[in-house]
Amino acid sequence: MSWDTPPSDSPQRFGFLLTPGFALGGLSAALEVITALNEQLGQARYRAVLLSEYGEAVDSAQGAQLQVSDSLHAGSSLDALFVLCGPPLGDRSCNQGLIDTLRTLAALGVVMGGMGCGASLLARAGLLRGYRATLHWEQLEDFAEAYPHCIASAKLYEIDRNRLSCGNIGAADMLLSWLGQRHGGKLIKEVAAQLGMERIRPADERQRLGNDARAAGGSAHLTEALALMEANLEEPLATEEIARLIGVSRRQLERLFKQHLDELPSRYYLGLRLKRARRMLQQGSQSVMQIGLACGFASGPHFSTVYRAHFGRSPRDERAERVASWRTDPTSNGA
Repeated sequence: MSWDTPPSDSPQRFGFLLTPGFALGGLSAALEVITALNEQLGQARYRAVLLSEYGEAVDSAQGAQLQVSDSLHAGSSLDALFVLCGPPLGDRSCNQGLIDTLRTLAALGVVMGGMGCGASLLARAGLLRGYRATLHWEQLEDFAEAYPHCIASAKLYEIDRNRLSCGNIGAADMLLSWLGQRHGGKLIKEVAAQLGMERIRPADERQRLGNDARAAGGSAHLTEALALMEANLEEPLATEEIARLIGVSRRQLERLFKQHLDELPSRYYLGLRLKRARRMLQQGSQSVMQIGLACGFASGPHFSTVYRAHFGRSPRDERAERVASWRTDPTSNGA
């Protein structure tokens, strides 16, 4: 389906393939988006169709059993299909007949999407080769290892050409962003407001909020590496040393950082040290030299050069802005 093609008089059909253990939250959010968009458009432009492989009722992860409208194999005409799976990686829902049907639909131009662990089923069918994809954060590391031909992502959702994916959260944001490509931002914002959403979260937000250690995609090795970095900002460890301490090779460590944080370990570590330096410049009273040493920089000139390259201003400029802010408002701490 060409997403730029004007819609016909008949509604676009979005299929939702339910497999055992799927999350109700993602499905509910998606259905609410479709209902609200139709209301804003003043017509039933889109129709949601609940499917299971053979038309049978499906048990959700929450224990509720949902009846569906049709069997996936019945050949219903679809414009998009979203596969909803629970862990582990949707493999328990996979068989050759299902894979063949998914491949056939993709070959017909159906937009394919995964929710929860749905991306793993699409990957197993060979439909995500060379595509960016994400799924529930706890399964990301296993997904990356099982399907190296995919580009695993820890983002809230991914929209890569005619492939969409998200974990158990982000379904509404993903659909609104995708549908916004057709209907424009103004209408989609009205839909979001109708749904009580303060904003449509961008794709590059991560699935888990809080510090990056909690956003480590369930990887114990990555969590341990991040903790080592946080604990050694004044005397930074070499990448090889971090890898040795957590029991992996340097290459494995770099792969984990690229997969979950989209950065090399050395660049990420440098960013941590510079962020700490910035906080100290804005909030503390130590000299620029003292702050540089406290954040692992061997000399003042080196600290200034790296800081300017990262933030676009020198440490002294950062400190001068804090002083100017204090003079304007003496009650401010300059942060």
